[in-house]
Amino acid sequence: MSKVVYDGWMVRYGRRKIGRSYIHMRYFVLETRLLAYYKRKPQDNVVPIKTLPIDGNCRVEDRGLKTHHGHMVYVLSVYNKKDKYNRVTMAAFNIQEALIWKEKIESIIDQHQGSQGTNGNKYNSFEYKSDMDNGRNASSSDHESQLSAAEDEDDSHPNLLRRTTIGRGPPESVFDWTKEIDSDLANQNGSNQVFSRKYWRLLQCQNGLRIFEELPDGDLLPKSCSRAMKAVGVVEASCEDIFELVMSMDATRFEWDCSFQYGSLVEEVDGHTAILYHRLQLDWFPTLVWPRDLCYVRYWRRNDDGSYVVLFRSREHENCGPLPGYVRAHIESGGFNISPLKPLNGRPRTQVQHLMQIDLKGWGVGYVSSFQQHCLLQMLNSVAGLREYFSQTDERTAAPRIPVMVNMTSASVSSKRNQKLQDTPHHRTRSLDQIRAANRNASMMDEYSDEEEDFQGADQEVMPPSPEREMKRTELEEEPLDQIDFSIFSGNLRRDDHDNSRNCWRISDGNNFRVRSKNFCYDKSKIPAGKPLMDLVAADWFKDTKRMDHVARRPGCAAQVASEKGLFSLIVNVQVPGSTHYSMVFYFVMKELTSGSLLQRFVDGDDEFRNSRMKLIPSVPKGSWIVRQSVGSTPCLLGKAVDCNYIRGPKYLEIDVDIGSSTVANGVLGLVIGVITSLVVDMAFLVQGNTPDELPEQLIGAVRASHIELSAAIVPKLEPDTTE
Repeated sequence: MSKVVYDGWMVRYGRRKIGRSYIHMRYFVLETRLLAYYKRKPQDNVVPIKTLPIDGNCRVEDRGLKTHHGHMVYVLSVYNKKDKYNRVTMAAFNIQEALIWKEKIESIIDQHQGSQGTNGNKYNSFEYKSDMDNGRNASSSDHESQLSAAEDEDDSHPNLLRRTTIGRGPPESVFDWTKEIDSDLANQNGSNQVFSRKYWRLLQCQNGLRIFEELPDGDLLPKSCSRAMKAVGVVEASCEDIFELVMSMDATRFEWDCSFQYGSLVEEVDGHTAILYHRLQLDWFPTLVWPRDLCYVRYWRRNDDGSYVVLFRSREHENCGPLPGYVRAHIESGGFNISPLKPLNGRPRTQVQHLMQIDLKGWGVGYVSSFQQHCLLQMLNSVAGLREYFSQTDERTAAPRIPVMVNMTSASVSSKRNQKLQDTPHHRTRSLDQIRAANRNASMMDEYSDEEEDFQGADQEVMPPSPEREMKRTELEEEPLDQIDFSIFSGNLRRDDHDNSRNCWRISDGNNFRVRSKNFCYDKSKIPAGKPLMDLVAADWFKDTKRMDHVARRPGCAAQVASEKGLFSLIVNVQVPGSTHYSMVFYFVMKELTSGSLLQRFVDGDDEFRNSRMKLIPSVPKGSWIVRQSVGSTPCLLGKAVDCNYIRGPKYLEIDVDIGSSTVANGVLGLVIGVITSLVVDMAFLVQGNTPDELPEQLIGAVRASHIELSAAIVPKLEPDTTE
């Protein structure tokens, strides 16, 4: 039996014959002679979905980065050059995992090549060195590998190096400023002084960065175009982490790039080249100066030394014409050079260079040098933003994301003039809302499928499951066949769905809370929670001179009524200590527990399991800053933070949450209780999912308590507790 070299969950994707793509998480196993993947982690003698024998003829093709529904994945294709149509395409949500798999598979192939070499058989090294130096572009993206064709034609180079991840190479219009220019190349480009990268002068040190200005041989730049400037800094993070952050255009970018307002994908050319749309947030007299936007080509590659290069240059695109109210700026050259340094005190270090040469255009301020330099320094300061982001962040919580682009083909010149005359902030806001709406709609286009890959077409395309589609699927699965009659339930705290109501409760929208997605185990991503599993039917607000336990025994309460109707209830009793004890009680009801579900295992499990899984997600939409900061919105395992007592009745489970058992919780409670009448508090309860089969997480229920009055609490009449 062959030895398992490496295994783990990866993305398996493909395209159906009707053209739609799909994605599945599959468990891949690499053995010394075989690559296989399974629907679940294999046990005993489970038959894999598909296998690929590994020998010296196998190749690993790096297809670069793919984007679908805003998610980015890094793609590898493993095939045998004797049978190129029999291939396994796999992807990862982070480039580190993709590189590990690539290295492991290559090492197995090398072993087979070495063993066959001793027997007199000759194998080629399965990837070629970059052909960029001899004027040809190597391909490693969407199409069938051109390398394999080259290998079949020429078997005389057994010792060629593996190819770096360069894709087709940078487009001809994109200048690679990270490479040294020899005299021959300089002579060839002698007529274009923009690309003379010979001398740099230290301009200033700012925010811990060295800011350099280029000193070209000639001064033939347009007056509105600044000289090239670059910022150089050191970031305590790995090259891969920084690269993934630089490539993303999601909300995370607001945390490190102060010049970013909005960005989206216009066209994916291949795994290494894409056309992007980008809006700049420049704070130089914004009331007087029109905002700038960009349409540019972005190319990236990974070098043999582990460094990453990202290059920019402006380009026109039919689906990204000029927008009314914006001035289209022009990037002459720019990008990032991300290079590894020696670790310090066990922590990775990376040098980040960010270069930008941009023409901000405009008929007036474009010629003002202070405007150019201010805006350029604001963009270059993103290197300092990266440094601070990683110094204050333990780990990434989501995979990188870039929105999908809506068609922005501009109208005729005359219509654009009319639009400019009519343009207002409202119109500009509306256009942004339309783009975002198009992005949301695009993510709902394809249906999730769990069909087996054997019935799919050979053409492979990556399609991560969109969080919105995952949420929609969950909601459809959970839609009850018949509704519960809520009129039979009542509590002393009234329900009121109006926004400005006081001393009441309402059901909080589940989408206000983010929970672990189906892929959380692999990419730490979260999704809006959506529809809860149970219905919140009533709430009670009690007070007494002692702590109130097991309130579900109270005659006539919602739990007793539900039990009489054959319904199952989960009661959360939030106990607030003090000279007067208070209890806020929420009653969640459902038809019946689903056998084998995570909720059923929680209800019927032991207290240790319950304490490790019962989770609260709090939020204070309305309240003072200090209260909102003290409460926060971080999910909390209740059983780990405070004492929880579980009472299992015939048709219910009550959870008594003793807030007073925690010193920290008591301190926060001291702030909250004094201003409770001015607060609006959201709470979501759920059972934490830890394994793929327990994900995505689903809320038990969510509630919003608004401006609660202490004087409205009543003393309950409780029956003697017979459970003790």
